[in-house]
Amino acid sequence: MAKAYERIADEIRRAIRAGELMPGDKLPAETQLVADHRRSLPTIRDALRLLQEEGLIEKQHGRGNFVRKPRTKVLRTNERHQWEKDRAREPVEERLKTGSTEHDTGLHVGDLVFHASYDEGAAEGDIAEAFGVPEGTALLVRSYRTRYAAESAPFSLVTSHLVRDVVKANPDLLDAANEPWPGGTQSQLFTLGIELSRLDERVTARPPTPEEAEELELPPGTSVIDLRKTSYDTTGRVVELSDVILPGDRTEMHFTTPLERW
Repeated sequence: MAKAYERIADEIRRAIRAGELMPGDKLPAETQLVADHRRSLPTIRDALRLLQEEGLIEKQHGRGNFVRKPRTKVLRTNERHQWEKDRAREPVEERLKTGSTEHDTGLHVGDLVFHASYDEGAAEGDIAEAFGVPEGTALLVRSYRTRYAAESAPFSLVTSHLVRDVVKANPDLLDAANEPWPGGTQSQLFTLGIELSRLDERVTARPPTPEEAEELELPPGTSVIDLRKTSYDTTGRVVELSDVILPGDRTEMHFTTPLERW
């Protein structure tokens, strides 16, 4: 048998799904819910906590509980990489028209707010091993955040690693002021004469760190998708390594695998 707080949560959930409570609507005050349902305040708060964990409502400090506005969904497929490669040699005017985030969300360039920052780093542990370089090798570490202008949280947290001695052949690639680079990383690598032959993506799900939960504005209990992307050139050399943290409540991963005929 459902507990009292679960039955209260069911009623509010039904009202949200039926459109009686719309995104952005404020729920009655907790004291009003106590009176309406004739239950204790702890029971009401348990019901609200359950709905918060489901991502249906959010509590705004000093204002109350509100129906959560659905966030823009992201559909990430493995076909995006060939799409990016096909664009790498297009004229800059064409590459400026759209990017990978637009590809994944259906939004337009003007809908997005983009931020990039560059830093110096040193290859250590699994990163040094992946690149096949000695520990301490200088890296260019790039951080990317892109969000929908109507929302406050980014679609993902991206950290990209490049070997600095490789990148410095084109000084423009060392300057974050040149971001967003039309065509993205594959176009940047193309300026160095580098063509990608394959990408390896390893995906795990895990609880977010407190910092990730805050920046991605995750509902309580929401997992993140932790993706490690390794890019190989046509000689088999690793030329870029990215860690991408994706929010589990708005990201769909779709993989299509062609099979050879017998």
